[in-house]
Amino acid sequence: MPDKADIQTEMDLFTTLESGETVSQFALAKRLSVSVGLINALLKRAARKGLAKAKAVPPQRWAYYLTAKGFMEKSRLVAAYLDRSLVFFREARAGYAELFDHLQASGVRRIVLVGQGELAEIAILAKQDADVEIIGVLAFQSNNERLHGLRVLCHLDEVDNSTVLVITDARAPQAAYDEARVQYGTFRIEAPAFLRISASPLPKVQS
Repeated sequence: MPDKADIQTEMDLFTTLESGETVSQFALAKRLSVSVGLINALLKRAARKGLAKAKAVPPQRWAYYLTAKGFMEKSRLVAAYLDRSLVFFREARAGYAELFDHLQASGVRRIVLVGQGELAEIAILAKQDADVEIIGVLAFQSNNERLHGLRVLCHLDEVDNSTVLVITDARAPQAAYDEARVQYGTFRIEAPAFLRISASPLPKVQS
């Protein structure tokens, strides 16, 4: 099954092309927050499959638009995205529920989530069946003060290191894990298996 993020990128591209506006590949890449190379590859593939066409627009620009087949493909992508989202939600909730049960069984009572977004929200839902307390959400860069009633923390200066950090960063879970290890190495850091985080040794700092 295609990755949820890949489906969303292609779906967002088709939604943009649906408007029929004249836009450069650079502008498309910036709008969708992906590389120009990826936009170029997606447009070529869409054209090859008869899902989109390009029309030259002076001076030296192109207008991209969806074909009838492209509109049908966009509908299919929406359905696939919703299906993948449901699968992801179930997998993530089960993963966090299992992790929280494990932490509870090992005597852990206090948790800080590392990372905002949909994974943090799913983790909060999964916590309802476990006797653990989520005392806040650690976000290294955030303007928010609360998330679903929880404090959003910029640091852990006032948090006891018996508290366990649980990774809930969906965009870059490995980077969030590595950064937490560097900044808060005295804390126990955990993540559900589906995030596939590697606990490889950190590089030694040259003195």
